Amino acid sequence: MTFDWAAWANLALRWLHLTAGIAWIGSSFYFMWLDSHLKAPANPPPKTATGGVAGELWSVHSGGFYHQMKFMVAPQGMPDELHWFKWEAYTTWISGVLLLALIFYVGADVNLIDASRLALTNWQAIGIGVGSLALGWLAYDTLCRSPLGANLRAFGVIWFLVLTAAAYGLTRVFSDLGAVMHVGAIIGTVMVANVFLVIIPNQRKVVAQVLAGETPDPALGKQAKQRSVHNNYMTLPVLFVMISNHYPMIVSAPLNWLWLAGLGIVGWTIRHFFNLKNAGQLRFDVLALGALAFITVAVLNETAKPPPAAPVAVPPFTEVRALIDRHCVTCHAAQPTHKGILAPPNGVVLDTDEGLTKNAAKVYERAVKTHSMPLNNETKMTDAERASLGAWISAGAKVGS
Repeated sequence: MTFDWAAWANLALRWLHLTAGIAWIGSSFYFMWLDSHLKAPANPPPKTATGGVAGELWSVHSGGFYHQMKFMVAPQGMPDELHWFKWEAYTTWISGVLLLALIFYVGADVNLIDASRLALTNWQAIGIGVGSLALGWLAYDTLCRSPLGANLRAFGVIWFLVLTAAAYGLTRVFSDLGAVMHVGAIIGTVMVANVFLVIIPNQRKVVAQVLAGETPDPALGKQAKQRSVHNNYMTLPVLFVMISNHYPMIVSAPLNWLWLAGLGIVGWTIRHFFNLKNAGQLRFDVLALGALAFITVAVLNETAKPPPAAPVAVPPFTEVRALIDRHCVTCHAAQPTHKGILAPPNGVVLDTDEGLTKNAAKVYERAVKTHSMPLNNETKMTDAERASLGAWISAGAKVGS
């Protein structure tokens, strides 16, 4: 019996990544909401060297009442127990990087390298992938520490352009899905590096200063807050990247980098609308901007598609069978023969006539409509072959005809 360890490892890492991501993003959303709902305390305590209480909030949940207070810099003394919100972020990133490595680095020749774009060895592709994560962080951190970092709007525009440039460049080097996932990995790496290298260290310094009886440096909290706000705005774009493999009309489109940028704007506007709403501002113009961006991407994506090819004659089934056997069944078979493929992707089996007719609609979507299969067009499937296959499926995908 052959144990499909790769499939089970993929499932375990993907589930862990999703669970940890929910916890991390949930805490980010909650604390942004909490900050926007704090009110001046009804009975403010005397001011101390730390500046006193910045705001408080009473809330009710699950049958209990809660009283939260935020200090301007830090409390005068530290409690015995202090919860640090960090492991949610670390676990999300670690599981995500392991998943990236399992799918795109262990399987670089299948899932990451597109020889029609750039002929790379596995190690060259892996080096470029890892290097893009490091360069992404260095570019972001440099921008944050520059005068531009003090202006959230200007910083947001420049960082958006940097990510768009990264998407454009990576889609010229890697396979479509490999490039898109590395854009998401850049964003995720920046977010967790913010936590690991700035937010948590700054908080530790403040705690140490309070315990030493010193006046805490308010600049440390301000810098940590800056990075936390940035993380909050990057959550929805990175979430879309996580699920983007389900949308080949975006990932596999010739202008995928542009559509990814447009949907990033949609995610940013949605997050900004809710942040403003939590602060008591109903800015439907912001929501309208997001809706306009989404509609624009959808319309331009559809109009950018090449015109339909001239009708072709429905080929005999024997020709279709040979075409499928040549381009698809090394992966999509009960027992795949392609290197690194241990089970038919998504359970789609095409090595039998029954399996082919059952999955004809999926074959049309991936091989004919979006050209996302064969993966990286490894078998060099021609446009004429795609048109012929499409004609057979459109005519009813009849076996033996």
